[in-house]
Amino acid sequence: MPLQTEREKGAHLLRRFGLGASEAELDYYLRGGISGAIDKLLNYESADEGFNLPIESLARDKNGRVPMPAVIGWWLVRLTQTRRPLQERMTLFWHNHFATSAEKVKGPMLMFGQNEILRKNAVGNFGTLLAEVSKDPAMLFWLDNQYNVRGKANENFAREVMELFTLGIGHYTERDIQESARAFTGWGIGRTRPEEGRPPSATFVFRPRQHDDGDKTFFGQTGPFGGEDILKMLTDNPRTSEYVASKMWRFFAYPDPEPELVSRLAAIFRQSGLEIKSLLRAIITSPEFYSERAERAIYKNPVDFVIVTARQMGLGELLGASEGSGLRGLGPMTQVNQALKGMGMQLFYPPDVAGWDQGAAWITTATMVERIGWADRLFPSRPGQRAVLPLDAYGLFEADPSAEGVVSKLVSLFDAPLPESKRRGLLDAAVKASGGRVGRENANATASAVARLIFAAPEFQFC
Repeated sequence: MPLQTEREKGAHLLRRFGLGASEAELDYYLRGGISGAIDKLLNYESADEGFNLPIESLARDKNGRVPMPAVIGWWLVRLTQTRRPLQERMTLFWHNHFATSAEKVKGPMLMFGQNEILRKNAVGNFGTLLAEVSKDPAMLFWLDNQYNVRGKANENFAREVMELFTLGIGHYTERDIQESARAFTGWGIGRTRPEEGRPPSATFVFRPRQHDDGDKTFFGQTGPFGGEDILKMLTDNPRTSEYVASKMWRFFAYPDPEPELVSRLAAIFRQSGLEIKSLLRAIITSPEFYSERAERAIYKNPVDFVIVTARQMGLGELLGASEGSGLRGLGPMTQVNQALKGMGMQLFYPPDVAGWDQGAAWITTATMVERIGWADRLFPSRPGQRAVLPLDAYGLFEADPSAEGVVSKLVSLFDAPLPESKRRGLLDAAVKASGGRVGRENANATASAVARLIFAAPEFQFC
């Protein structure tokens, strides 16, 4: 059956377009009904983000250099604390779409700069986003366009801008790649002068002497095209709206969308002038998004698993006390990053230009061990155990410090859709761990035993 009640629809909406569906978040977003929740998510600019950790505060030396682990931690803190969940969710989507890895791009501030471009344009105009990413120093370096010069065109960026960013495989020719590569010659990188208190970085530079200003033939049109002309022709191509709409649907709703659905969404996207917010609204308000096929149909990626459960545990509020403390405030993010990496998704390090594989690829024997073990990091119960925070879980269960109370609280807290038969297994684990009575001395061990079973459940791997 399709999702029926506004609360069911709201929870589904927040699982996909937010960063979890806690009871408190549901109450907040649904004050104006499902339409009000949609407006709050999409029009996040009016909300206080709840995040204040300037990247400069993480500099490790007098030259303002910020190490890559600190940049990773900075984004993890932001994901955990933000009150604009759609903005970060879309930043993550575009990070995978325009996949760029710090494995090759060794400049931490270059990766930070690209991340900020994705965030700034997260729900803006796709043409603007594409243009800014195409001139982004991290992207230029990642796809070797700084080596793309007149008479010796490098085709890496020209190929990927069509294959991965706009059209998809099979919608261009080798000649299109060769000719458009000539249009991007002269697009390079220049170093910026370090400013006091600001880490050194880089900027886009156009070098006319390295640019091929001769005629190129691209998609049947001939002229002395430059890179901006090629990008404009790509965004004007109807295939781009179809490609982006299909990819976004598969990320947010369910795999293999019906062709007529993609056509409908793509038409709305084109009519808006490729405004991303218009496409998002079309997805969120479509009946198919609330259909039985869409409910709990997307495998949780590691961010869905780790960041969402950390937020549900209140880690964002706890980190608030550490704002402005620089690297010291990133301590908990070490465990978060290790967990994400163990589950196959270290931010800023996608495996290749195509980004991370989605869907069932997230679930392997090794990653399931990490998913189950995340319970022990949330609820450490042994001396020396790796932990996100030295949490005293008893505060969660004070209202009902019984085995039944622990199970009920954690199932609700983690939004776990478990059948009654599996809840009985959770209760048995809680009784065994607590001896039938939950107190401060055994609350963490009891919570960990129950959470391990929740995190291991097949039903919990979907959002």
